[in-house]
Amino acid sequence: MHEITLCQRAIEIVEQQAAANGAKRVIAVWIKIGAFSCVESSSLRFCFDLVCRGTLAEGCKLHIEEQQAECWCEHCQQYVQLLSQHVRRCPQCQSDALQIVADDGMQIQRIEIDQE
Repeated sequence: MHEITLCQRAIEIVEQQAAANGAKRVIAVWIKIGAFSCVESSSLRFCFDLVCRGTLAEGCKLHIEEQQAECWCEHCQQYVQLLSQHVRRCPQCQSDALQIVADDGMQIQRIEIDQE
């Protein structure tokens, strides 16, 4: 489970940003998960709650956006969305000449803080 490590690093960043902006606490965090990141949303939520304990982010709301598995099909010459990250064939033409466009990482998109 690499989600715990990802959450630990995310909370470090969140706390740094919150402190730099004079926050008393973090109210919410928005995270985007790349389609090919191999991050499990339910595990991420569980780990996030754990690593937030005792920090400015304890009790904050976590918003997760899961990116779709998007690829460029060389044969169709168009962007296609895959139904699963494990399916590597174009849903239009069944070609396997796909270039992955979707991200394979995790990004903190937004942090909401309380300064009072």
